[in-house]
Amino acid sequence: MHLFRVRLILALIASVTLVSLASTYFDVLAHRHSLREDLERRTTRMGTTIEPDVRNALAKGDLSGLPGLTQLLKDGTGALALAIYDARGNFLAGSGPPDVMRALRQGVVEKSLQRGIEAGGFGHAGQWQWLEQAFPIHNGDKLQGAMAVVVDASYIRSEGIALWRRSFWRVVALVILIISITIVMIRWFLLRPMIRAAERLRLLRIGLAEESAEPELGALRLFSPLAREVETMAASLRAARAAAAAEARLREAGANQWTAERLAVHICNRAGSSKIFVVSNREPYMHLHAGRGIVCVVPPSGLVTALEPVLRACDGVWVASGSGDADAVSVDEFDRLRVPPGDPRYTLRRVWLSEQEEARYYEGFSNEGLWPLCHIAHTRPIFRSADWECYQLVNQRFADALLEEMGDIAEPVVFVQDYHLTLLPRLIKKEKPDARIAIFWHIPWPNPEAFGICPWQAELLDGLLGADLIGFHIPLHCHNFLATVERVLEARTDRDHMTVLRHGHASIIRSYPVSVAFDGAMRPAASWDGKTMEEERKVARRQLLNEFGVRAETLAVGVDRLDYTKGIVERLEAIGQLLEDHPWHRERLTMVQIAAPSRTRIPSYAALRRRVEEAVARINARHQTVHWKPIVLIDRQCDHREVNQWYRAADICLVTSLHDGMNLVAKEFVAARDDEDGVLVLSRFTGAAVELRDALLINPYDVVAVAEAIHAGLEMTREERRDRMQRMRRQVIEYNIYMWAANILGDLRELRLGPGKVNAPDRVAPSAALEENIPAEKLA
Repeated sequence: MHLFRVRLILALIASVTLVSLASTYFDVLAHRHSLREDLERRTTRMGTTIEPDVRNALAKGDLSGLPGLTQLLKDGTGALALAIYDARGNFLAGSGPPDVMRALRQGVVEKSLQRGIEAGGFGHAGQWQWLEQAFPIHNGDKLQGAMAVVVDASYIRSEGIALWRRSFWRVVALVILIISITIVMIRWFLLRPMIRAAERLRLLRIGLAEESAEPELGALRLFSPLAREVETMAASLRAARAAAAAEARLREAGANQWTAERLAVHICNRAGSSKIFVVSNREPYMHLHAGRGIVCVVPPSGLVTALEPVLRACDGVWVASGSGDADAVSVDEFDRLRVPPGDPRYTLRRVWLSEQEEARYYEGFSNEGLWPLCHIAHTRPIFRSADWECYQLVNQRFADALLEEMGDIAEPVVFVQDYHLTLLPRLIKKEKPDARIAIFWHIPWPNPEAFGICPWQAELLDGLLGADLIGFHIPLHCHNFLATVERVLEARTDRDHMTVLRHGHASIIRSYPVSVAFDGAMRPAASWDGKTMEEERKVARRQLLNEFGVRAETLAVGVDRLDYTKGIVERLEAIGQLLEDHPWHRERLTMVQIAAPSRTRIPSYAALRRRVEEAVARINARHQTVHWKPIVLIDRQCDHREVNQWYRAADICLVTSLHDGMNLVAKEFVAARDDEDGVLVLSRFTGAAVELRDALLINPYDVVAVAEAIHAGLEMTREERRDRMQRMRRQVIEYNIYMWAANILGDLRELRLGPGKVNAPDRVAPSAALEENIPAEKLA
């Protein structure tokens, strides 16, 4: 570092000196030019003044008065000499210093005589420096001769030397000042943050980062690429140490927990030379315009958490719809880019949809048709022929993009996500029979009567049965699917082995309950910010007071998209009922309802928003006081950390979905409670209710019963809360999202493909075990 400083200082001295010398040189040139122009103007005025006298003398042929004119000029203006020439340029007479007179340039006079205009030039001899200005002398139209006025110009050189002398001392001062400032800046803005960054990495290396305050790298932002790399390296070191510590604890305890690292190794070993492809409507990375630049954001998605470790480790491909306003300018000519930013490990292939296609395929058929069809929430599904045609078109476009990415790859592994891409498995299997295809249906599958409402049920079922493995959250959805196939299609179903054979192709139906991510410290991945539970409560109550003007002793929380399947209105009515039936909760309990806007252009969602706002206003108007109100509505998107803060600060979490495939809010709340406290009130119409038996299970349509469950949870003893939470946490920790991905991708890889062949993995899904009362410790 000392050698670096010496080199930097020497480079600065040389740079400042060269720049200053160049600047001074041009300043001197400009100053000399200005002085010369001024001298030429003064000389012109001199010549104009004496020209009549010279003309008269030439006309008379009497030049005896020339010395007097010269002396007059010298006394009045400082002229050195005066010379007279005839019309041919011959010297007639002159007056001035002999050295100057002998060195006068004849060319200046000749130029003036030839052109008939003034001409000038600078000259020097010995100690003299001068400006010679020649003036033609006319008598009417006849050229009589020329007059040369010589003016002293030595002062121009003197002033140039003086300017160079002043510039020298200015250069010295600038060098000293700039070097001093540079040394201070290096120490303050470079050495100091680099020392802090080095200290941070050192503490991470020796495992003491959790025990010390994290140094600020704000000053290092001046070198943003270096700052990003330092932060990435720090995060990688922390993650690697946490993973290693977790693995060590698991080995010590004889546990078999799934982690991101174990998942990546497991799937890559199983996949062999096969390439893994994930297809979903939502992309894992989105590019957005921000001011004059572009930022890359990660949309909130448990799917990204589960599948990205696999794609990172196996250099896979994720095909998804490009939805960011800067997505198109962030890809190459093949609509691809490498992700994650800063550490590219796999390929993201974007598929482009027009606004009309987005409206008909996504908002129309998918969310006005299939979504209410599959959720028993008493919202009428809407099916339009134009939406169905667009749905088929978009599925084909995804298939074309996926087939292009596959190329000639043998036995690719394809994992398709959700109801937006129901037709994709059949489209891929038709073109690529050796592909191993799984699709996971993230929402409930209704009974055959309900699904029969869809005019294109046969086409949807046929598309799904192109997959080798079809996954649902719970066994009930699997049985509903098989019953629907039996009613609609000509196919052979085997309920003992949960398979469907159609056109010689076998599809296996399995339940894979999706979950949440945990890191090695058994905390929810990417959401814990290091605060203690008491600190979280203080932050939450301070936010309630500062943002909403509410003081509360007890907190209930609900976290949902603003969706009619979530039972938000029923939950709010239950809070109102609780305050009516148990008034001592007034001015003590506040319900914080996070309702992130969703699908706002669909009329049923806009109507739901009005219903929620009206319910909040009505209940608050009836019960609120000056510094308290029963319900606080946060109707905006909240990031993971803010949501996790409310989870950890709440005394009770309310999940009152009218129908849900799984509902990860329940599991997120359990995962966040590392204090093993808190109560979960959970709708029995969610997939999570199959696993989280220690929650207070409720029927969300029974408002009085929900109010009583909330009351029971608030009155529950600390011991009972801890026992229930411990059991639920064990369930969520063991069956985390990494196990979900490992099971479904592992089972897909183990399948024996071929016409009519069925080789189902001999494994019992956790939700099936719970439904059949099989002890968890006996699960393979």
